[in-house]
Amino acid sequence: MWNVLLSFSGLVALIQLLFLPFFPESPPYLLLQKGDKAGCLKAMKQLWGEENYHTEFDDMMKEKAITKGTKIMNVLEVLKESSVYPQLTTMFLLLLSLQLCGLNIFRTANLQESIIPYVSLGVAISELTSVIFCSSIIDRFGRRILLWGGYLLMALILVLLETSLLL
Repeated sequence: MWNVLLSFSGLVALIQLLFLPFFPESPPYLLLQKGDKAGCLKAMKQLWGEENYHTEFDDMMKEKAITKGTKIMNVLEVLKESSVYPQLTTMFLLLLSLQLCGLNIFRTANLQESIIPYVSLGVAISELTSVIFCSSIIDRFGRRILLWGGYLLMALILVLLETSLLL
């Protein structure tokens, strides 16, 4: 019955894929990133109804006024900014320590003791590269399109996998 369990995640992805287009964009994203005040108000009305959403909108407008002079940076610009090096160093050390915690997993997988540090380093570099790459893609295309595409791809792959297993 493991194939039924596997297909359940495909069913969830399909449901999310069908309902995602009906959800509005994030109001802070529309106002702060896109500068679309009307779209922000429309999304807030759709999410919260006609209730008192004006205080939230006022807070977002204050945040927009505060961040008006600041430039939104992409991932590569953040990596070049020297003022964030302490935070980046902390995050890198945290990532490295999490990787070192996984050494026991590689031992239980019966990998040779001499190659475990290299495998762990390779996994850490892959994760770091994927975080930078995915963050850049999210900055470029937006979350909504990527979520929709990801759910579509996941549902398609699981349907193909389930079909191939049944055949």
